[in-house]
Amino acid sequence: MKHIPRKRFGQHFLTDRLIIDGIVDAIAPLPGQPMVEIGPGLAAMTRPLVAQLGHLTVIELDRDLARQLRTNPQLTVVESDVLRVDFRQLAEQIRLESPEAASVGAPKLRVVGNLPYNISTPILFHLLDAVDVIEDQHFMLQKEVIDRMVASPSTSDYGRLSVMLQWRYAMENVLHVPPQSFDPPPRVDSAIVRMVPHAEPEKLDVKLLSELVRVAFSQRRKLLRHTLGKWLEQKEFSGDFDVKRRAEEVPVAEYLALTQQVEAGTAQTKDTEAL
Repeated sequence: MKHIPRKRFGQHFLTDRLIIDGIVDAIAPLPGQPMVEIGPGLAAMTRPLVAQLGHLTVIELDRDLARQLRTNPQLTVVESDVLRVDFRQLAEQIRLESPEAASVGAPKLRVVGNLPYNISTPILFHLLDAVDVIEDQHFMLQKEVIDRMVASPSTSDYGRLSVMLQWRYAMENVLHVPPQSFDPPPRVDSAIVRMVPHAEPEKLDVKLLSELVRVAFSQRRKLLRHTLGKWLEQKEFSGDFDVKRRAEEVPVAEYLALTQQVEAGTAQTKDTEAL
């Protein structure tokens, strides 16, 4: 029985064999590696992956597709909205159930998938919360989103997504995927992004960084003194930061350093008030 793509799930099924082979080559799966695929769909990428891995865990929301996937004994099917999946718990479960994984300690998860474009950013931020148990990520996304993820400062694509993800990952656009590679074809170009967590990221308050960057890019055409400058005044920030720039002109490293300075100043103020 042919599965009809469901618009509410953002389903666009990959059908181009050359593209599929290119993605699998980019992922380079090895036997026994703990891997999770998000949104396997009709298993176009699932089959070549599991052939090399031996076993694969998949997360599928569509119950009809999940039922079909369960017929493959090499797959563990998690029928769920990916935003509800606890990846730390899933990593531990895979470690306990896999003799290969247990024999080498607790290897981190490799995560892959063709992400629903309508919720791709929430998924990326959800995974950011579990980055310490993840080895790498390879995702099919709207090309426009990947352009923003990997953007450099002083470009139109550079923004909140660039800063928040580049703080924690080294990223690269590894493969272009045209609309005709899908059924049905989406109205946008797609691409594959590789995301490798930094081994020693800057330690900081993630919520504070998120708030700081959100304020900075809230009016990106204005100088930062109109947005971030006022926010820093409210935080009683007394450090040195040039607010006579636009948000897109500030490198990631400066946003991270500023977050650490604000955090340190806030902690010092609380200590003083407690005396």
